Amino acid sequence: MSHRYREAAKRLLEGGVIGYPTEAVWGLGCDPWNELATTRLLLLKNRPVDKGLILVAADMMQLSWLTERLTPGQRARLQLTWPGPTTWLIPHHQRVPPWVTGEHDTVAVRVSAHPGVRALCHAWGGPLISTSANPAGAQPARERFQCRRYFAQQLDYMCPGRVGTSERPTTIRDLLTDEVLRAG
Repeated sequence: MSHRYREAAKRLLEGGVIGYPTEAVWGLGCDPWNELATTRLLLLKNRPVDKGLILVAADMMQLSWLTERLTPGQRARLQLTWPGPTTWLIPHHQRVPPWVTGEHDTVAVRVSAHPGVRALCHAWGGPLISTSANPAGAQPARERFQCRRYFAQQLDYMCPGRVGTSERPTTIRDLLTDEVLRAG
């Protein structure tokens, strides 16, 4: 594992907010269990807490504590799309902090296919908050320099790498209703 991802994990452990490339855009992330870090991330984006945030993971095992109450058929649907560009809304059963879920009974989760995101989550040892690196209403950053321009010295670390080849954000689907809330 690259020392750069270990450094990112160290900054996350210290309550930092980091920038990193994802499938389609640069993302901002932090420890989902750290309320102060999440609040700081939301302030950077000018995003209200009630909207909720996405958790991104390296593999299904990192989300097993959330998926264990799902039916075998529901878990199979997740496995058909992961790793990949589908974010699923799944019931959280109060296992995720309210600063992550917002006003929702579900939490948005994805197992990424992006090698940098996977390396970062492996170095961290679990899922991270993942949201596009842009202030609310601004274009998401597709290049490292854009992420830096938006957030200058406000980030605690910028991971190495490049954005993947996806032109659009991930699809968001509700696992219980199969409704598509955002087409990818």
